Amino acid sequence: MNTPDSGFLLFRNTMRITEGHLDAFRSAVDRAVGFVEQHGPQLMVEVFVDEKQLLAHSFQLYRDSDAVREHWRLSDPYIQDVMEHCRVERFEVFGEPDEDVVAGIREALGEQLAPAFAPRFTGFVRFGGEGAGGARA
Repeated sequence: MNTPDSGFLLFRNTMRITEGHLDAFRSAVDRAVGFVEQHGPQLMVEVFVDEKQLLAHSFQLYRDSDAVREHWRLSDPYIQDVMEHCRVERFEVFGEPDEDVVAGIREALGEQLAPAFAPRFTGFVRFGGEGAGGARA
């Protein structure tokens, strides 16, 4: 059964960490995640690092396009700090952002990298339950 559109947007950002920058990248990401945990509109942020391949995968869940714009407004200095140590290899958007957010994503990625968009089909989100995750280490 297909449930009504939640409006949620899930971003997956795959980043190639610059050789010799792993520690600096980790520090910049940790500062950025700490900031958005306290001040950002994201419902969820998870970052995974494959040290051997020098790849990082960031997943961010937003309630809607307005939350994405708020994140950009608040977090630009942190985003710039992270980007000093990597380059985006792939950017995927799950859900349907408004035209303004689509344009902002395309502008941020430049002409060399086209983002991938996949509209939502169905699903649910479960937050706040005991044993349902949500821990930050």
